Amino acid sequence: MTATVLERVPLNPQLLASLRQRLGDRLSTSAAVLEQHGKDESYHAPSAPDAVAFAHSTEEVSDIVRLCAQYKTPVIAFGTGTSLEGHVAALKGGVCVDLAQMNRVLRVNAEDLDATVEAGVTRKQLNEYLRDTGLFFPIDPGADASLGGMAATRASGTNAVRYGTMRENVLALTVVLADGKVIRTAQRARKSAAGYDLTRLFVGSEGTLGIITEVTVRLYGIPDAISAAVCAFPTIADAVDTVILTIQSGIPVARIELLDEAQIDAINKYSKLDHKIAPTLFFEFHGSEAGVAEQTELVKAIASEHGGDDFRWATTQEERSKLWQARHDAYYAALALRPGSKGWPTDVCVPISRLAECIAETKRDLAQSTIPSALAGHVGDGNFHLIFMIDPEKPEELAEAGRLNDRMVARALAMEGTCTGEHGIGYGKMDFLLAEHGPAVDVMRNIKQALDPDGIMNPGKIVRM
Repeated sequence: MTATVLERVPLNPQLLASLRQRLGDRLSTSAAVLEQHGKDESYHAPSAPDAVAFAHSTEEVSDIVRLCAQYKTPVIAFGTGTSLEGHVAALKGGVCVDLAQMNRVLRVNAEDLDATVEAGVTRKQLNEYLRDTGLFFPIDPGADASLGGMAATRASGTNAVRYGTMRENVLALTVVLADGKVIRTAQRARKSAAGYDLTRLFVGSEGTLGIITEVTVRLYGIPDAISAAVCAFPTIADAVDTVILTIQSGIPVARIELLDEAQIDAINKYSKLDHKIAPTLFFEFHGSEAGVAEQTELVKAIASEHGGDDFRWATTQEERSKLWQARHDAYYAALALRPGSKGWPTDVCVPISRLAECIAETKRDLAQSTIPSALAGHVGDGNFHLIFMIDPEKPEELAEAGRLNDRMVARALAMEGTCTGEHGIGYGKMDFLLAEHGPAVDVMRNIKQALDPDGIMNPGKIVRM
C-alpha cells in the first residue's frame, strides 16, 4: 500500500518560531528525528513530519495544537511508533507531537480498581508501578506500547478473550481537540447514562479527532494461581476446533493463542525453543488454585479429543515470561526466516463459529502462493494475523501479498467479521473500512468534519475527506 498522495504545504516560519519559543530545544527539525517519527513497524511507506514537538503536559499539547490550528497545519500524535497500518505517517507534513515524555502515573485508586496515567506511560511501566499493589493492567498487544496509543488504536492482545480490549478497559480520557480545547470524556464511575459516550468515540479514533493526553483504565487483581501450557495438534483444524469448543463450553481461559507450523518454526529458531513443528495452541489459565486445576483438566480433555499432544507446562513466572515473550516476538521471528525481508502484517476477526472455516480457506490460499508467510492469532475471540515476509524491491511480491490480503478480508467480511480485529485502519485499510461499513462511513466522515473542520488532526487516516 502506498501512501495517499496529499498536498504538503511547507511549515509556516512564524508557526515554527512560535513553537520554538514555547518549547525551546524540545522542538526538533533534525532529519534523523523527523524520519524516526514518520514511520511505524509495518511495510507502509513512511512520510516524515516537518517538525517534532516533545510535549511535557496537556497544557503544552493544547498550546501546540492551538498554534497549529491558527496556521491550519497538520498535527500527528506519536507514542512509541509500534502501529501497523501507517497511523503515524505525516501524509501532509506538519507537526508531530511526541507524547513519550508525558510518562507519569498520576493516580492509582486501588480500592476502585482504576488508575489514571499520562498518555506516554507504557503498559510495562504501569504494571511495574503496580507490582506491589496486587493489581495489574491486562491489555497486552505484545509491543510495549503507550497507553495513549493503545487507546487511540483500540488495542487488544493475548488477554482479550478474558479481559476484553481497550474499548472495555478505558473509563475516561483527557483529550485535546482540534482547536486546542481540552475536554474530559467521563468521570471514574463504572457506568453512566449521561449523554453521548465520548470515551468510546475517541477510543479507536487514531488521532483523527483529537490527541489523547491522559487515560483512566480499569485494573484487576493478580490471580492467586496462573498456569500456562503449550499443546501441538495434527492439523490446524484440530487446534481451531479445540478453541471453539473451549469457548463454547464457557471455560474462562485467560489466553488462547494459535501459531501455525511456520510460525512455530520461526520462534523456535529466534527464541531458542524446541516446540514440535506443528499447529500449536498456547494457553494461560487464571484463578484460584482449584479453579485453574479445573480449567486445565477440562481443556486437556477437549484437546485430547482433537488429537492434541500432552500439555507442556510453564508454571513459574520465569517460564511463563519466556513463553509469552516468544509469542510476542513472533513478528520479528518470522522476519528472521527471510533475512532482509519487510513484514506485511494484517489481521481479521470473525465470529468464533466461522473461525475454522476462515482459517482453512486462508491457509489454502497461502499454500498456492510462493510468498513466505506465518499465521498467529488471538483465536479465543476469533482474531488471527498473517505476516507476509516480502522483498519490498519486488513489485510482484507486493502485488501478491495485496491479493492474498484482499481475499482474506473479503472472506472475513462475508462471514460477518471485520477487516481488522486490532491493527486499526490508518491509511492501510481505508478501502476495507468502506467495504465493511458502507453508508455508515459517511456518519464517521460527518463526525470528523464536525470535530476537525480544517482537517488538521492526522489527515489521510480512517476516512477520506
